Parts: sequence; structure tokens; C-alpha cells
Amino acid sequence: MSMRKGANVPVPSATVRVELGWRAGPGAPDVDVSALLLTAAGKVRSDDDFVFYNQPVHPSGAVRHEGRRQDGTGVVETIGVTLSGVEEEIGTVVVAASTDGTFGQVSGLFVRVLDARSGAETARFDATDATTETAFVLGELYRRAGAWKFRAVGQGYASGLAGLATDFGITVDDPAPAPAPPRPVPVQVQRAVNPPPAPARPVRLSKITLTKAAPAVSLTKQGATSGGMRVNLTWSAAVPPRGWMRKGQDAVRLEDVDLDLSCLWELRNGTKGIVHPIDNQFGSFHQPPYVQLDHDDRTGASEAGENLMINLDHAAEIERLLVFVVIYAGATSFAGLQGVATLHPPVGPPIEVRLDECTVPSPVAAIALIENVGGELIVRREAKYLLLAPGVFKQQAADIEYGWGMSWQSASKD
Repeated sequence: MSMRKGANVPVPSATVRVELGWRAGPGAPDVDVSALLLTAAGKVRSDDDFVFYNQPVHPSGAVRHEGRRQDGTGVVETIGVTLSGVEEEIGTVVVAASTDGTFGQVSGLFVRVLDARSGAETARFDATDATTETAFVLGELYRRAGAWKFRAVGQGYASGLAGLATDFGITVDDPAPAPAPPRPVPVQVQRAVNPPPAPARPVRLSKITLTKAAPAVSLTKQGATSGGMRVNLTWSAAVPPRGWMRKGQDAVRLEDVDLDLSCLWELRNGTKGIVHPIDNQFGSFHQPPYVQLDHDDRTGASEAGENLMINLDHAAEIERLLVFVVIYAGATSFAGLQGVATLHPPVGPPIEVRLDECTVPSPVAAIALIENVGGELIVRREAKYLLLAPGVFKQQAADIEYGWGMSWQSASKD
């Protein structure tokens, strides 16, 4: 059902998918989708009521950022909403988008509401009048007399996602000036009784996308020298291109694919090894190698995907880490898949590496190389797809490509 700006329609479904899409193409800026849960006052209760790429699940579990996928010539990001699970205090779920360009450069921008079970479309709104806006509220789900409706909004912001979020009560993490040197404190008053609680950590809106033109970033310069860094990997199925990866026998069904997030590690003392699900080599966070895989998701059913945790408290002991992924079963190549790997350091913005350019029959994809260079921990984008030589194991292909020099033998997860 196509809607005009300002129109509203009832939403009869208890669980919906809100899809926001746009056409991809040369020079088209990237778009990020978010949701804000508002009370009757039109504000969030806290920063937890903001769901976006760096905070993908609301604490209630009722609103989820479900990632993106290719859809023909376009891109679609999805927000999943269990309307029956939205807390009573929340009256509106706003669906918004931001871009690193302007929405006048984004063609084919739309939002639509689907029944999560049947896929039937309840509402659709096409935004056609954007110009210089850098953030946009496309629509909102709102509660009236115990029932839910959807309204087409189409309101733009020239101040970007930060300005939009601030208007709804989100605390935005702006760059802060360097603190002044501390004043000397007499010894007799250094013991604080009942010190004030630490302020809530503000939401981080920025992110770093590593590209061919800008392939590296320093964790050390960002201040990420301690704590845990999470590496998350999510996937979507691409439309099979023409050529050898075509629909039919070789088409990829995401639900059938078992992907293994893995890490080759080497410490400064010369020890080396691998963290991956095979033979339950899940690693350790608090002991060498200071890298741990949380679990093995064999079906793709886990919303959080698979995650590697890296202990930056021991960054000085790390020589290098290669984060990569292999197809264990269900597909022969990454050419039918599109992935996004996101590193979440304890300080600074998340770091993103996209895996969406595979054109060869490769079952092994190197994601990022993390190296200790003169005491500085550097993350470098790889996004490299490896071919298997005869008799070479998939994990061994990563070893050979990056010169780890390990011995390999056949093993499985069963």
C-alpha cells in the first residue's frame, strides 16, 4: 500500500519487519538505518532506547537492527519489531536514516512495513523530495488506543544523525577537548568517601569503514589499549550474478551455510596457533592467545552471529592476528554472500570491513590483519579472497598466504 507523506494506516501484525531501501550505484553515498523508542513526551528514556549498527538490540528485545542485504540493484536494511513486546511506556518507534553524503544523492529511497511471518506488505512510503538533508525520519510506528499504526513522516535534518538523535534526547559522544592538567591535591584529602558515580557512557555514532583508499587505523592512537575488543561478523545472501555463480544448483541459501569465524595468532614470544571451532579450539581471553571465539553458530540462527573477543590488556604480547572466515559447509564460494565485519574496540568508534567484492570461487576470506608495529596496534583491511591449491586445507590457505608456517592435518567439527 503506497502512502502519501503524513498518511497513516493500521498495522494488524504482532511482529513486523520495517525495511528501508535505496538504489546502489557509482557515487551513491552509504546509508545507515536506526530506530528510536519514544515515550509520550517524544523523547527516549535513556540512550538504550536508540537501536543502530553499534547497539543493534534494544534491552527489551522488541526492536532489533537486523542488518542489510542486496536486493536486485538496491540495498535494504531491516529493523525487526515485535509490537506485542514493546514496553507500555513506549508510544512510538521512529525509523530514521543517515548518510555520509546528502539524501538528494540517494535515489529510490523508501520505507515499508511487512508482516514478519507472511511477508505481506502493510504499508510503503517513497521519499522523493530530499535535497540537502543528511538525516531523515522516514516513518514511525505508534500506539493508539491499544492498537498500532504506521505513519509516513518524511522529515529531513541537515544536522545528520547526531542532530536527529539529540532532538530525541540521545546523548551524543562529541570529541572532547583535552582535559586540563590536574591540580595538586593535599595528601590528607586524597581519600574520597562515596565518590560520585561515573556518568553514563554516551552513544557512539561515528564509525570507521576501512577501504582500499584508507585501509588502516591505529587502535593505540584511538586510546584502545586495554579492555576487550569484540569482532563481529554478519552475512546476507546476495543476488547471484550472471556467469559461473548463477541461480540453480550453485545458488546460495544462507540458511544452509555454515561459516567459521577464525583467527591465526602469533605472540611476541614466537608461539602461534589458531582459534576456530574445529576440534573445539575456541582459545582463551585471559590466557594466551588472549583471543576467544564465543561459540559456533552452524545454522545462522543466532542474531548476534559469531564473535571473537581480543584482550587488549595484553596488546604488548601480541605480534599479529589474522581474522578470517571459511565456508565450512553449504556453499562453495563467497561470491554468493555479502558480509560485514565490525571491530568494537572499548574506546573509539567501531571499525568496519565490508566483504562484498568476491568474483572468484573462494571458500576463504581474510578480513583484517592486526599487527603490533613498534608498540602500536594497527588494524589493516584485507578483504582478500583465497583460492585453494590441490591438497591444501582451507585454514592452511590463510597460513600460506600470510606466512604463518604451521603444520596441518585433517580434522572436523563432528
